[in-house]
Amino acid sequence: MYRLTVRDRVMIAHSFSGEVFGPAQGLHGATYVVEAEFRSAVLDDHNLVVDIGLAHAALSRVLAQLNYKNLDDLEVFAGTNTTTEFLAAWIWAQVASEIQAGKLGGHGLSGLSINLRESDVAWASYEAPLG
Repeated sequence: MYRLTVRDRVMIAHSFSGEVFGPAQGLHGATYVVEAEFRSAVLDDHNLVVDIGLAHAALSRVLAQLNYKNLDDLEVFAGTNTTTEFLAAWIWAQVASEIQAGKLGGHGLSGLSINLRESDVAWASYEAPLG
């Protein structure tokens, strides 16, 4: 299996609902390092998994929807605890939509993984096959 990963950052603010979150129930900020890993069993005619520039541009477009925003104020997340795990899956769905729309070229990717690094000691991921 071939893999290609691109990385970007996103800065958000949010709060959580529920005693389990302790002090994180209050409004707080997070800066995530976000990695998108694209997988394919074969390389394309140019020996690429996916064009690295197109992959980075797609990830940047997705993250622009969140960057410098209070997620509590976004209608798409109304009433949702936007945990790191939840955001990894949401970003996965958005990047998968970019792939399905052909914005990363016509090559058939088989899998996608999104990793959100909250710090150097804590992160969460979501991965699933494509197609």
